[in-house]
Amino acid sequence: MQDLQELEGFTAVMACGSLTEAAQRLGLPKSTLSRRLSQLEARLGQPLLHRRGNRLQATEAGLLFERYSRQMLRLAEQGRQAMDDLREEVSGELVVRMHSSCLRGWFPQALEQFLADYPGARISLHTETRPPKAGEGQGDIWLWVGPDPECGLRHETLCYWPCRLYASPDYLAGREPPGHPRELSAHAWVDWLGETGEGLTLRHHDEGDYTLQPPPSRLIVDNHMLQLDAIVRGLGIGVLPVRFAEGYQAAHPGRLLACLPEWRLRPLPVGLLYSFGRQPKKSTALLAHLRRALPDEWRGRHDGEG
Repeated sequence: MQDLQELEGFTAVMACGSLTEAAQRLGLPKSTLSRRLSQLEARLGQPLLHRRGNRLQATEAGLLFERYSRQMLRLAEQGRQAMDDLREEVSGELVVRMHSSCLRGWFPQALEQFLADYPGARISLHTETRPPKAGEGQGDIWLWVGPDPECGLRHETLCYWPCRLYASPDYLAGREPPGHPRELSAHAWVDWLGETGEGLTLRHHDEGDYTLQPPPSRLIVDNHMLQLDAIVRGLGIGVLPVRFAEGYQAAHPGRLLACLPEWRLRPLPVGLLYSFGRQPKKSTALLAHLRRALPDEWRGRHDGEG
């Protein structure tokens, strides 16, 4: 097995082309570095370098061995990092970005419990309405509502929120409630970030799928609670996660009605975005905590049923 100090010395000389410069880079006496190179060559049984004027050049063996030297040094560094991770405490700052539709409920409470469990951790929490651009958000942990934004971060779906169409009694007063999706084009629309701009598909148990293009929304909001408020105020019909609508209906009976209840919509994915590769222990701990903290009633919901 090769000595790592000898390998570091050899790769430094290969990079610098000079024993003096390599010794300065490593912070070693020139004589020490020279001795390590001689020991390495003795172990291998052949020369790796030869002198040309004031410069050192690699032999054929040296060119071949440099590649393996760098691989061994990388593996050694990965091993050290793995050992450090075992000793690493869950401490320090975590940057968490939360979709604006999750301002209340389980997610903030889950973060509070994480801080209670790990007194050395700190969380910098930000609300977002747009996904990160490609190359952004590395090292952060996102709670994202919607499909995979394909932004260069790993997307892990935690659950799906069933969705339905809703309107207020005030809006429907004096209007014929829609009896089929084709009739929605005659109604005002309250959209969430223009999500229905490319069309809306509804599914019926007997009639199958029906895709329509809702009318342009005169009010587009970036938060499901703002959208719910606008629907309740009678500004039109909109798609809401069932969990938001049912919570409001329980607190304010009769102020929100489901439209076309026999028609189902595509459920809304809820998931985590985080960097690929090895995570710091504090990030690994938070991701594991969020998976555990997901409400039981949300697990396994994939079909859009409410």
